[in-house]
Amino acid sequence: MPEIISRRDGAVATLLFSNPAKLNAMSRDMWVQLAQGIEAADADPSVRVIVLRGEGERSFVSGADISQFGEMRNRSDTQAEYEKAVTAGYNAPTVCSKPVVAAIRGICIGGGLGLAAACDVRICSDDTVFRMPAGRMGLGYSPSGVRRFVAMVGAANTADLFMSARKFGAAEAQRIGFVSQVHSTATFDAAVADYVAMVADNAPLTLAAAKVSIMEALKDPADREPQRALQMVKACFDSEDYREGRTAFMEKRVPQFKGR
Repeated sequence: MPEIISRRDGAVATLLFSNPAKLNAMSRDMWVQLAQGIEAADADPSVRVIVLRGEGERSFVSGADISQFGEMRNRSDTQAEYEKAVTAGYNAPTVCSKPVVAAIRGICIGGGLGLAAACDVRICSDDTVFRMPAGRMGLGYSPSGVRRFVAMVGAANTADLFMSARKFGAAEAQRIGFVSQVHSTATFDAAVADYVAMVADNAPLTLAAAKVSIMEALKDPADREPQRALQMVKACFDSEDYREGRTAFMEKRVPQFKGR
């Protein structure tokens, strides 16, 4: 059954896209479960970082499950309900207060590419294949989604990827700035684990403030709320974690942050 599987390993929450028969294509229910899973992990104070990844080694997400389009996208009312679920899934990583890391291996196409773009950090294996095939399917892509790509890879690269609908590999994805790290398939899992452990060890309030500032920078100027980001920065300096960080630095030890 297509589903999102939630796992926990200490401070790391992993949400696994599981639809192996269709290379982890996203069903409507999976979009709903994704938003719910991220919201639950965000609300759990013991979670420091969230990882999104596909089940198995062949695919992160191969796009939407188009077999549902005839039933769920054939009328305006069912289309609206479907789009509501998809939009909530895409937005979930961006409104989450905690770092969300996309661990990408294998196929990352269409909705998978858009979902990875909504995450804070993207790490992939060297055999990953990316593609934005909307132009081959006649689909319109949301302006907010396009804006994410422009912010990451620039207008020229975004135009190329959307207008050509071509495939591209891990090396190019890193060159244009879509992914931060590329690792061999043999070292991928260990590299992801090391990275998220490093993130999880950092001060939660600092990471949340940085994420809000980044998201504010991506908004249209008229929609920005700089006071919220400034308040979160101020809260960092007033926190116990800031005192702990200063003390640990002077004592040359690893800080023990508590998120307060």
